[in-house]
Amino acid sequence: MKRTVLVLLGLAAAAVAAVFALLPGYLEKNINRVLPHEPYGVSAEAQENHKHLIVADLHSDTLLWARDPLERASRGHVDVPRLVDGNVAIQVFAAVTKVPPHLNYDRNTGERDQITQLVMLQRWPVATWSSLYQRALYIAGRLDRAAAAAPDKLHVIRDQADLDMVLKARASGRQMVGGLLATEGLHPLEGDLANIQRLYDAGYRMMGLLHFFDNELGGSLHGVSHGGLTDFGKQAVGELERLGIIVDLAHSSPAVVDDVLAMAAKPVIVSHTGVKGTCDSARNLDDARMKRIAATGGLIGIGYWDGAVCDPSPASIVKAIRYAVDLVGAEHVALGSDYDGGTTVAFDTSEIAVLTGEMRKAGFSEEEIAGVMGGNVVRLLRRMLPPA
Repeated sequence: MKRTVLVLLGLAAAAVAAVFALLPGYLEKNINRVLPHEPYGVSAEAQENHKHLIVADLHSDTLLWARDPLERASRGHVDVPRLVDGNVAIQVFAAVTKVPPHLNYDRNTGERDQITQLVMLQRWPVATWSSLYQRALYIAGRLDRAAAAAPDKLHVIRDQADLDMVLKARASGRQMVGGLLATEGLHPLEGDLANIQRLYDAGYRMMGLLHFFDNELGGSLHGVSHGGLTDFGKQAVGELERLGIIVDLAHSSPAVVDDVLAMAAKPVIVSHTGVKGTCDSARNLDDARMKRIAATGGLIGIGYWDGAVCDPSPASIVKAIRYAVDLVGAEHVALGSDYDGGTTVAFDTSEIAVLTGEMRKAGFSEEEIAGVMGGNVVRLLRRMLPPA
């Protein structure tokens, strides 16, 4: 009898271990999808053009998921080997710390959170189970540990010297990727302005104010209040500007966007979005606010998923890029994939040369292609990052 009990306990333990080992991967495989497609026919000229570009992506949620970013994965959209395949020099890694269930673009509250179950399932430290601030610190640590394990492949960008190191390494033929940390909403502050400095010290150089629900700073584009910046939000934006942190308006309500633009003394960005001029989605930017964001010297990152471009094909993405370039100028447009963010896309980051090919077909100049594909991000980082 005792032996039978021990066998049953062993089987139960094995079953639990299998759930913890396999379920996160199963979940991600069904959430971060790539549409089946034949290999894209990118011309030899476009491939050669792409090989000499500095490519940058303003938004991916890769560090949320239970896989090593240094290892090539058979699921999701981004890892370092695939970034190398795509000739991506700079990848912004966002910290997703809280997401309400039943996501939609119209109305969400922050009363419940589905990231907590994922954090526990993926066996993150116990401190992260109840603290959004600790989740942000843990995600920063994941990027630091990956960079420490493979310093020839991945380098965390915190200042201008780090940026120069990555670009010089690539110019010399080394396939190094620079990773920059961002927040997907500032609810990890947990109501404490001092946490901005602490997150900065942990390596965060870009901070989104809102995600899918209203928080202490103000109204989300997908929340219930539709409000502008709170007093706490205005103080937070002031502190971000004081520290030279890039303010990201993705997911912010129109009222928050207007309030930030009214007080911004430095460039602001929208890291991942679409434009209403080509896809009239609740997720996307209108012309007037695009012009005001560009007027700060900022950037608009064009996304790759259906909510941003309606049809997530390479041609549709380039159509949105063309509209934005014609409206605000090529120097204010960038790439903002939203890879690994619960999105279904037409290509992963290893195939990003297809955008270079489509931009050439659409008549973009070499200068415009170089800027949109990454040169504009480099210019913004040179302006905003602290010196060494």
